[in-house]
Amino acid sequence: MTALDRVITGGEVLLPDGLHRVDLGIADGRVAGLYSPGSAPGATDRVDATGKTVLPGIVDIHFHVRAPAYPERGTVLSETRAAAAGGVTTLFEMPISKPCCSTPGEFARRRDHFRDNAVIDFALYAAPGDLTEASRDRMLDLGAIAFKIFTTPAPANRADEFDGLAFPDEADQLRALTLLAGTGRPVVVHAESAGLLAHFEAQAKALDPGDAATHGLSRPAICEAVAVAKLLAMNITAQAKLHIAHVTSAETVQVLRGFAGTSDFTAETCPQYLFATEQDVRRAGVYAKVNPPIRHQADQDALWQAIADGVINYVTTDHAPFSRAEKQAAEGDFPAAPPGVPGIEFILPAMLDAVAQGRLNLKRAHDLICANGAKRYGLYPFKGALMPGSAADVTLVDLASETVLSSDMLHTHAREVAHLFAGRSLRGRVCQTILKGRTVFLDGDVTGPQGAGEFVTPPPEHDAQIAVAAG
Repeated sequence: MTALDRVITGGEVLLPDGLHRVDLGIADGRVAGLYSPGSAPGATDRVDATGKTVLPGIVDIHFHVRAPAYPERGTVLSETRAAAAGGVTTLFEMPISKPCCSTPGEFARRRDHFRDNAVIDFALYAAPGDLTEASRDRMLDLGAIAFKIFTTPAPANRADEFDGLAFPDEADQLRALTLLAGTGRPVVVHAESAGLLAHFEAQAKALDPGDAATHGLSRPAICEAVAVAKLLAMNITAQAKLHIAHVTSAETVQVLRGFAGTSDFTAETCPQYLFATEQDVRRAGVYAKVNPPIRHQADQDALWQAIADGVINYVTTDHAPFSRAEKQAAEGDFPAAPPGVPGIEFILPAMLDAVAQGRLNLKRAHDLICANGAKRYGLYPFKGALMPGSAADVTLVDLASETVLSSDMLHTHAREVAHLFAGRSLRGRVCQTILKGRTVFLDGDVTGPQGAGEFVTPPPEHDAQIAVAAG
């Protein structure tokens, strides 16, 4: 019988087919076995999970820290500490950096920087850069988890951050989809129509810049819906593994429904769109500005219906911290404010609260923020599951306790600008986060050391690892 390093006992464990009262054995950073209560072989350490629910550690497939640039907004250390506090054990970092992560050299630099500083495991997106096979293949060799593009132009004064990432021209978008179609990696797209954005932003110049509605009117839902429709039409030809980022609107949901079955595409939304409306943005001001904008109750309702119907199967944070000084400097001026909110410590309690409210069951909630992403990116069941051979990435939650969002309980460097959900009480609390069998967060304190996280690469590497571990 395998000697165990640790046993988690007394809790209900979420397995692929639902909750079970079993003990979870851990050895060498992997799940070594599932045992009937009290029957696990001796271990040097036991975790008493009585009264708690044991979940696979959350996998967030849409995250921004931009490091090593802009340390005033947050660092790899600060934001992965926040992730651990939120029950997240693996995050996928987007390629916006300074300069953009669109060259092999920059990719390698960011990988090494994350390795030195991350508290939890991480994967890196690449931007397709010059759209050549040589650059694409080098990014694959370096272990890019997937690729990302924008259909919008680079924001003013940020050209180097979006070089090789922003493709407002539709011909370039098609080139990118076609180039990446054979890689097996997802192609994630921030989809808003560049032409329509220019049109509506010009109109919005006549509106009150301090009104939250101005931001929504400058980037209305039609911009998103049109861009998504064009991408899905292109993908009928390109046949890439397409993933639409942060869907916000009822119009876009209708487009997704209309293109069902035409190609291999998926879509995500985010907590800011599921749990907030423009009224919340009005209350929080520019601290709640995100792109695409938070919209109306009818849009939120459509997103929840899309989740219920299986049109949207992923919920991601789009965590994007900014400094207090940056947000404060734009108070009363939505067009000038930087877009982004911190969300990594909100997503799991928010989804647990949705379970408590009867919106969805626990397995579906967990699939949306963990297992589905791990499957889409080829990491399941090494990540996103608690099965023999899986990584021993575990999150213990108390479904009966509450989480009250406040700046003093957050670990993100952007805690002072986390106004969107400030004061909100959520049913469900993260108690402990375990990475590869070792505790990295416990009852309010991050205990994981700097550099504990590992670089996660796509299969076949992890397929081979889990096959060896399980066999």
